[in-house]
Amino acid sequence: MALTKNERRIRIKNRIRKIVSGDAVKPRLSVFRSNKEIYAQIVNDVTGVTLAAASSRDKDISSAKGTKSEIAALVGKAVAEKALKAGVDTISFDRGGYLYHGRVKSLAEGAREAGLKF
Repeated sequence: MALTKNERRIRIKNRIRKIVSGDAVKPRLSVFRSNKEIYAQIVNDVTGVTLAAASSRDKDISSAKGTKSEIAALVGKAVAEKALKAGVDTISFDRGGYLYHGRVKSLAEGAREAGLKF
């Protein structure tokens, strides 16, 4: 039986989540990509707390012009800046079942440029 794109992505996501989890020392940077927007949050999975979050819907980012990949890089920088303020500098990257390509890659590179290590 053929899987839909979303069912396939969720299977891949679950496979990744078996391995990647965040704790107080090295929280997880989780990415969600919709057709129009992109969201990122830094999560401590042990306590279930979101330490920092940013999305393309934030006021300062939504007013920016550019391609979806350029906006994803801005989201990566924004989440990294918030994480550094919260005292987090090292994270594990959770691509959420998406390929490490395009917007997901731009977000990761933006976060690295802003000072996050992963």
